[in-house]
This record gives sequence, C-alpha cells and structure tokens, in this order.
Amino acid sequence: MSIKRVVVVGGGTLGSQIAYQTAFKGFTVTIYDINADAIAAARKRVATWDKAYAHDVQATAAAIDATHERLSYSTTLADAVADADLVIEAVPEVVAIKQSLYEQLAKVAPEKTIFTTNTSSFLPSQFADATGRPQKFLALHFVNHVWKNNMAEIMGHAGTDPEVYAKIVDFAKKIGMITVELKKEQPAYVLNTLLIPFVGAALVLWAKDVADVETIDRTWMLSTKAPIGPFGMLDVVGLRTAYNIFTEVGATPGHADLAAAAEKMKTELLDQGEIGVETGHGFYDYPEPAFQRQGFVLG
Repeated sequence: MSIKRVVVVGGGTLGSQIAYQTAFKGFTVTIYDINADAIAAARKRVATWDKAYAHDVQATAAAIDATHERLSYSTTLADAVADADLVIEAVPEVVAIKQSLYEQLAKVAPEKTIFTTNTSSFLPSQFADATGRPQKFLALHFVNHVWKNNMAEIMGHAGTDPEVYAKIVDFAKKIGMITVELKKEQPAYVLNTLLIPFVGAALVLWAKDVADVETIDRTWMLSTKAPIGPFGMLDVVGLRTAYNIFTEVGATPGHADLAAAAEKMKTELLDQGEIGVETGHGFYDYPEPAFQRQGFVLG
C-alpha cells in the first residue's frame, strides 16, 4: 500500500505546517481538530504559510492554489480518517490528551492506517498499546518552519514493523524532508535531547534573576555567532509547547528549578496570551524582535 491520503490531527502551528508541506508535495490532506473554533484558527494559520512558501521556496501562485485544493478540514474524527493511509498526530504535549486520542483513533481508523506521533519528548512505546496497532505506530518528528528546516526524525519502538518504518522514511523523503533515522527509542530524539537542556538552562537563569532575557541571548549569540539565542528559539517553538515539556521534565527528580521556571513563564507570558511568534508576543515582540536588531549582540 502506498501512502496517498494523510490526516494531520491538530491544526496548531506545527500541525498546520506539516499539513501544508504534505499537500504542497502532492498528497491529499485533511486537518482534523476538535471544534469549529479550532478549525477556524487552523485555516488562519494555513493561510499565513502562502506568503512564506512564495518567499522562501519560490512557490508559484498555481502551486499554492493547488496546495489548498488538496487540503480539507474536519471536526469529526471518524469522517476524517475514513480512508486515511497515514495519520500524523500533532496534538498538545500532554500524555492524557494523546492517550485519549489514540484510543479514539483505534476505534474508527481503517486497519490499513499507519499512526505516527510528532511528540517532542515522549516515547512511541508509551502509546503503542492504545493505538490498537502497535506494529503500525512510530514517531515522525518535524521541526518548526518545516519548509526551511526540512528535517524529520523517525523513531520506532520495539514492536514497530520494519516495513512500516521504511514506508514512513520513504514518505518523509517524498514530502521534502531530510531523514534522521534513530536506531532505538530515545526521549526527545536527537534534536531535543540536545535542545531541551540548553533552553531549559536559559529559563532557569532567567527565573532566578541571574540575567535578563536579552543578556542571556546576547551571551549565546556573541560567543557562538548563532543568529538566535535560547529565548528566540522558545518563541519559535511556542511557549505553550515549551511549558508542557518543561512541566513534564520538571516533575522528575532533580529538576525543581526547571518546574519553577516553567511556572514563571506561564504566569508572566502564557496567562497573558503571549505564546511566541504565533501571537506576535513572547519573550520578544514580532515581527521585528530585538535580537534581529543591528548591534544587538554588542549591547
């Protein structure tokens, strides 16, 4: 069976990008979300990617129109997955939400459907039984701004069928991704195993009032010549996703400082509706964040 019809569950920042990229590469895609308001927000996000694709990958107007023709939307899970070859889950990084979703999917998806998770930090084996098809379940992890940062990490669990794994590698390549194929399960894959401690350390420095946001970012950017620092990265990832990840990590022994930092971020930013680049406000204000200002690293 070849993959032709794809369902992306969750039309948030990254889910909408995954759906757009997949449709742009010629696949039929449905975005499923929980209600009409969520779908309206997903449609709005999808529309913003038109300009990005035209600018960054020189997509023509005809190609953008064709992308939208291949995209549809649904608030009924059974209808969305009725003929799906592949489901890509991109819901919030909360165990209970993912667990419930897979239990529902197991009841309504065809036997042929492969399930993948875009989880940032959990293991496929945590949800394999809930899927009802552990051999057809694995992780397929994307990076924000998928059309530019076109990397996909692919991670199975002990029960993943090797042929299914190979099929997802092939699919990822067909939608323009450079694949990173993990040999065994690893929480947070390769990328976030490196990234989470880095940005978490920056959050703790900020929460403890050791230094302010701009000083921490400036220090990193000046010393490494990187174009962005940890707080700029957090804004790109989205502070809601970051909060969920750091709350989970912070609940483990030895990470109380990280839990406190996550709560400070929630109180000072998330509770005010500031979640990063998507809303135009996070640790920086967008579309012209201070760290892009000429001379920023020099203070």
